[in-house]
Amino acid sequence: MPARGDLETRVGAEIDALLVGADEALTAGYPGDRGTRQPVHTVYVPADLFSPALTARWGQRALAMMDDQAPDPEHFAGAMGLPPGLAREVQPLVRAKLTTEPIEDLRLDFEDGYGERDSAVEDADAGAAAAALAAAVAQGTAPPFVGLRCKSLEPRTRRRAIRTLDLFIAAALEHGPLPAGLVLTLPKVTSAAQVAAMAHLCTKLEEAHRLKPGRLVFEVQVETPQAVLGADGTATIARCVHAGQGRVAGLHYGTYDYSAALGIAAGYQSIEHPAADHARAVMQVAAAGTGVRLSDGSTNIVPCGDRGQIAAAWRLHARLVRRSLERGFYQGWDMHPGHLPSRYAATYGFFRQDLPTACARLRSYLGGGRGALIEEPATARALAGYVARGAACGAVTPQEIADLVGPDLASLDRPGLDALRAAVQAVPARGDTAAGDTPGPGPEPPVAPRSPGSARSAAAVRAVPARGGTVPSGDTPDPEGPEPPAAPRSPGSARRAAAVRDNVRSPGRSTDHGGERSDGG
Repeated sequence: MPARGDLETRVGAEIDALLVGADEALTAGYPGDRGTRQPVHTVYVPADLFSPALTARWGQRALAMMDDQAPDPEHFAGAMGLPPGLAREVQPLVRAKLTTEPIEDLRLDFEDGYGERDSAVEDADAGAAAAALAAAVAQGTAPPFVGLRCKSLEPRTRRRAIRTLDLFIAAALEHGPLPAGLVLTLPKVTSAAQVAAMAHLCTKLEEAHRLKPGRLVFEVQVETPQAVLGADGTATIARCVHAGQGRVAGLHYGTYDYSAALGIAAGYQSIEHPAADHARAVMQVAAAGTGVRLSDGSTNIVPCGDRGQIAAAWRLHARLVRRSLERGFYQGWDMHPGHLPSRYAATYGFFRQDLPTACARLRSYLGGGRGALIEEPATARALAGYVARGAACGAVTPQEIADLVGPDLASLDRPGLDALRAAVQAVPARGDTAAGDTPGPGPEPPVAPRSPGSARSAAAVRAVPARGGTVPSGDTPDPEGPEPPAAPRSPGSARRAAAVRDNVRSPGRSTDHGGERSDGG
């Protein structure tokens, strides 16, 4: 009779052999998040209208609108649909953002926003746009992320797309290296074959211009029904993600092209239409775990007119931005300077509203506490990601995070939070006991509320993981956050927390894939 427990030895190698291909495919196709900053939006401007002064000019126009329409926290709260207390926190941050970094990601558009022009005109504009971008980089006025949207690879515009990319890159290199955050955008994709062809084109462009292999990456715009569902009934976009040979940096939803292609009446085309929700859900599942990032689309409603019309447009845009954030789409398109105040108001409100709760839960998790929530490592990673995104876009400061998380974890800056997301994968879930651990003294009491607005009840806090949390209208987060659990730790819990802290404090642990590519959008 075989000895008990020897099946691992006898069958383990067979199972390894059966799964080696699947293991390799999983590792190659699903490397996980890149651990680098993702911009909160992409601004599209016709390529021939770009100048080194454009970014500052957009910020100045947005600030002028705030001065005129929302000069104080009270008007700002009403215009943006924020609770008054939260608006008082957010308004100065938005003003600072519009002064220092009004645009995070800029796309020079040679497609719909540019239109079809004489070939010689587009040739000249490609060179001029590259020169203007190089000047902006040299002057320090370029956004941290930049790129170019060419025409599609459909037969009618295919050669023009290739020519514009070639001319733009050649002209840009005449002024020095390509901008570090440069990314290309491929519109109106209808098949995985087009994505594979774009990857091949990037290889040829790199060879022609002596660029480092893998330097060029691109986004896929999801704005045709064929990109979502193929004729064979499969999700085309999932194949697109993996057809790019590692060059696909993002999937961007195109609100109006997609809606029109489905026959949706113009008055009902919106990023909150059920058809849009379906397309984005397919995108989200296709991109999960691949390191490919998601961006929602835009609104075509511009804040203009009288005070009431501008406030209505801002509230609509802010609500749509918040809706996207709650659904895990942390980036969107902006088409007008008037969209910047509502973009940042909604984004900053989202990341500030639940900051005390998120930091308290992180502190409890890393301290080995057992409170009202049974935290899983996946949830801890999501909490760290939430805080990291808030810090990256300027919604919260490193000092605020340190104050809320505690002195033992004061190194939770952006690299530290990214390292934490990786580190907690090795931390057992609540209720698990590592070898040699001594069980703790039992469950801790729930985190005590400190104010009606910031803590809510334990029952309400249980709903936070699903959506990142929503403070009821009129509530204001307590900047000090809830008190941490004070129950003693078990030796094993202390060892786990120390291991995570060591990981966080090690600069070599921060994930950064691909050198120049790391900030590719």
